Amino acid sequence: MEAILLTFMYFTLAVVIVIFGLVIFEMMTRKYKDWDEIHKGNHAVALSITGKIIGICIVLAFSIYHSAQLLDTLLWGGIGVVLQMIAYLLFEIFTRKFSVEEELKKGNVSVGIISVGVSIGVALVIGASIT
Repeated sequence: MEAILLTFMYFTLAVVIVIFGLVIFEMMTRKYKDWDEIHKGNHAVALSITGKIIGICIVLAFSIYHSAQLLDTLLWGGIGVVLQMIAYLLFEIFTRKFSVEEELKKGNVSVGIISVGVSIGVALVIGASIT
């Protein structure tokens, strides 16, 4: 019974962290609102958000595997969200020929795919560093 309770607690914590991360990412986006663009059918933004969700979840999975308690997962989940945000900002900075945010708003699926790759790749590095 304890395992079921812990599973529910980790699941709830993960959902809260993912939602928190998405809210923070939404606030970082200045040129559009993520969910408005998704509602309009913008596949590039949907891909970008998908990468962020998967990225945060990968970090949480590593954290849960290697945490002794819920507080560890909360701490590493928060660190993972912050590092994902830093990676996104660096992605924007290093693509000097165009603005990632503007291209996503225009629906550039290629940029959305690269955004997914950045989020997942960074998440795997962050997750591995937890172990």
